[in-house]
Amino acid sequence: MQGHQGMWRWSLHKKVERDPGKSPALVRILLRELEKAESEDLRHVIIPLLHTLMYVLTKATGITEELYRRTYAFCIRLLTLPTPYCMVALDCAIRLKTEAAVPGTLYQRLVIAEQNLTNELYPYQERVFLFVDPELVSPSVCSALLLEIEAAQVHQTPEACMCHVVSHALQAALGEACQAGALQRKLQTSPRHTLEHYFHAVVAAVEQMASEPSPSREGHLERLEEIYCSLLGPAAAARGRCGGDSLQDRQPGIPLPSPHITFHLWTDEEQLWKELVLFLRPRSYLRLSADLEALDLQGLWPDQELARVSVLSRDSGIERDLSLVVDELFAPSSPEMERPGLQRKGGIKKRAWHPDILMPVSWDGSPELHRRTGRPSGDGELLPGISRLYTARVLVLGDDRMLGRLAQAYYSLRKRETQKFCLTPRLSLQLYYIRVLAPQKSTLSRHSELGELAAFLGRADPWYESIVNTLCPAIHKLAEMPPCLDTSQTVDPFILDVITYYVRMGTQPIYFQMYTVKIFSDLSQDPTEDIFLTELMVKIQDSKFPKDGFSPKRRGAAEGPGAELSICYQKALLSHRTREVTVSLRATGLVLKALPASDTEGPTHGPPTVAPVTDNTCLTITVTEVVKSSNLAGRSFSTVTNTFRTANIQIQSQDQRLLTLLLDKDNRRVFRDVVRFEVAPCPEPRAGAQKSKVLGLSSHQQQEMERTEAKAKPLRMPINTFSGIIQ
Repeated sequence: MQGHQGMWRWSLHKKVERDPGKSPALVRILLRELEKAESEDLRHVIIPLLHTLMYVLTKATGITEELYRRTYAFCIRLLTLPTPYCMVALDCAIRLKTEAAVPGTLYQRLVIAEQNLTNELYPYQERVFLFVDPELVSPSVCSALLLEIEAAQVHQTPEACMCHVVSHALQAALGEACQAGALQRKLQTSPRHTLEHYFHAVVAAVEQMASEPSPSREGHLERLEEIYCSLLGPAAAARGRCGGDSLQDRQPGIPLPSPHITFHLWTDEEQLWKELVLFLRPRSYLRLSADLEALDLQGLWPDQELARVSVLSRDSGIERDLSLVVDELFAPSSPEMERPGLQRKGGIKKRAWHPDILMPVSWDGSPELHRRTGRPSGDGELLPGISRLYTARVLVLGDDRMLGRLAQAYYSLRKRETQKFCLTPRLSLQLYYIRVLAPQKSTLSRHSELGELAAFLGRADPWYESIVNTLCPAIHKLAEMPPCLDTSQTVDPFILDVITYYVRMGTQPIYFQMYTVKIFSDLSQDPTEDIFLTELMVKIQDSKFPKDGFSPKRRGAAEGPGAELSICYQKALLSHRTREVTVSLRATGLVLKALPASDTEGPTHGPPTVAPVTDNTCLTITVTEVVKSSNLAGRSFSTVTNTFRTANIQIQSQDQRLLTLLLDKDNRRVFRDVVRFEVAPCPEPRAGAQKSKVLGLSSHQQQEMERTEAKAKPLRMPINTFSGIIQ
């Protein structure tokens, strides 16, 4: 049924593209279904229907004011519901208010941002980065996806996208008075400079009207009528107002181009950071070197930089040198060697900042949320005077192993930003995930094991399950199909359309706690640190400690299977009080899972249920304990599985057995010969990088900052879904 829901959504949106005249009827049907769901309290269908409706409204033209008012009033009524309904409804209501007054705004802004069309009035840019690990996804799947993306983007030239923007804006404003066919033919035959002229004129008319506190639909109509008459001529415009348009010229389809997607094979740990830097800084201004860390963004003023800035002082303290300083400040460019004034080298300019603004807490999202839904609150944490004009939508394909590597890259990215603000002030980072498994290499149980996070997202958000999780078999079927060599045929790229719908409408993140693990191979040396996102598996090795480095705890301690382990953890209580527990037991293995188990005892009918989500951060520890028993036949050993929950745990082997750690089910992230390891929530990577930046703070402020660092907030990685968690 869920796969049919995803196909139903796709079919509806295709009808809008092929026959725009049916858009008002589809909007009425969707709105009627939403009002029915509201009256019958069928909340589990509200968000899917609302997203479908908003996607139709973005593409459609000819929607009446009455339909806009009904849809807006429905969204306002949803604000009384709990999250995530009120958050999704608020986002839709904000967009609907502008679209109702200035039709075509949503379509225009979406195309300008996604296609990176240069415009001063709406300078936002977006890009989708599709990352695939070639070791986890088959080459046939990679080739099929790459071919589909390239085939769809062949016809999405800047000229074609500007034609779409102008045509859609004029049709949305003028309605039946617009000769759509003649308009599109005129635009397609116009030279580049003429097309750019009308594109900027339409964008200026729409954006200036949308920016007004009380936009007037009549005023907007008058301005676009002038552009329309200038484009087609007064005679053609008069024929359109009199209904002289021929039947075949009425309402031709205006496609909504897919976003600009770049395909990347994930082979380098630093690849994500490098691609984001290239996105923010044009290649013409970028000189690649071995160390990209030396890069800095253009446009950051000195009073907004947080790093220490070295400056060359021209002020020698002598009055005659002041004129040289003033002249150089206002000169366009003046080489240093041309100035004969006295110089004082090595001057340091330091700025003292309050600890709260040294590093934004999160790029997009409140740190108090743990696997919770909610609109990202990163906009309130920006530096003064700097807005995020760039949006990077990072989409990863694979399984839980790929997400573990994404978590490593995300942590490395955040750690870099504590040292130099290269991306955070300008970039909004959105993360997306589509599960893709290799059926020929994995059994059914292995599929379930490697897709636990996708299964959790599907339980949390049923619309994600219907749209995204059902893509896995479709992608494999696409890879098995022979490529179409006939480029003259028009093919509907189903996989690309679903990906596009996901990255556009998936705005509600679910936050996943990242965990740091300290690994000791020798207790006398510093540990190795790593992070994991979903799972940490512990196995007992057959190898033992060297005789001179360890003595057994007691005679006979190594008898029986497994190893004697000392486990110290803080028990997770509903009262949020800390209770430390220390136990010693013999075990054959442990599994630390960061995801809650599925709710298998839910109802067999009605809306989907979700595993309960707690406010506190917890790991689920499963220990396979060895129990020794004595009877007439002699000693025997049996195993029993114990489960408990904690946020912090330390485990050490007490006999001669060594441990092997496997992080995020990834065979490339294995640590062997481990004596002890410690697991705790991963803190925000900012405490160690701020001491050099706060030298000018008072003693009271220094103490404040030390307390802040001592209570470092945990780092959580957001993955976008359509609604977040539906309780």
